[in-house]
Amino acid sequence: MTPDQYCQEKAAGSGSSFYYSFLFLPPERRRAITALYAFCREVDDVVDECHDPAVARAKLDWWREEVTRTFQGQATHPVCQALQPLLERFNLPQEHFREIIDGMQMDLDHDAYPTFTELSLYCYRVASVVGLMSAEIFGYEDRRTTRYAHDLGMAFQLTNILRDVLEDARRGRLYIPLDELKQFDVQPVDLQRPQTSEHLQALFAFQADRAREYYRRAFEHLPEGDRYAQRPGIIMAGIYRTLLDEIAADGYRVLEQRVRLTPLRKFWIAWRIARQEKRRHRKAGRQ
Repeated sequence: MTPDQYCQEKAAGSGSSFYYSFLFLPPERRRAITALYAFCREVDDVVDECHDPAVARAKLDWWREEVTRTFQGQATHPVCQALQPLLERFNLPQEHFREIIDGMQMDLDHDAYPTFTELSLYCYRVASVVGLMSAEIFGYEDRRTTRYAHDLGMAFQLTNILRDVLEDARRGRLYIPLDELKQFDVQPVDLQRPQTSEHLQALFAFQADRAREYYRRAFEHLPEGDRYAQRPGIIMAGIYRTLLDEIAADGYRVLEQRVRLTPLRKFWIAWRIARQEKRRHRKAGRQ
């Protein structure tokens, strides 16, 4: 198995919505974003699959060393071997890879966040940084696109937090700020029970509204000239916003059942948005 094949299997096997947005990219850009996604999966799996925090920290330290080796042209892991020849081509800085690892380590260092200010640093590291690197891979001309990528990453992570609130709470992790739990008269233990009170519905609606605001801000920043290049992010936003709408339509009962979109529905959303963006691009070219 080649490094690229390893990354492809890692991306396709995860079942993530991100995979569907990669399908509409040219081969070299698809290769790069798939390798980046595989890197994120590898370091995320360290935290999720290692039950001993000391072992998880040691593995994250190994990944930090592997990042150094990769930027020295000496990668040993298949994911980094796939990334190595693409770093300069797509302007992927070493510090961004380190930020992602630091974000994963925050899961070992923190089991809750007092306010959204603290949580936003976590979201930046594990999602916005990935958005910034993705924007480099997709390509852009206007620097405002980096603000779009930052806010879109925040929106994705906030959507994930709402979707996964029960699973995370049962792992002992709380990503809803503690001051907001207090504001809505919710106790942390309430997030581990399969029932949805009015207080919880109001709390979850508040989280969903914040995510929607980040989606709104992201697209407010995206210049028209960069839309077509950035269409994988637009596709992802379509899938994630549909998920957010489904959660709301279900009465925010995320503690009772995990809301999912089927692979077929994700592919249909991706195909529809890709066609819309292609028509929009062609129309803009005629004007």
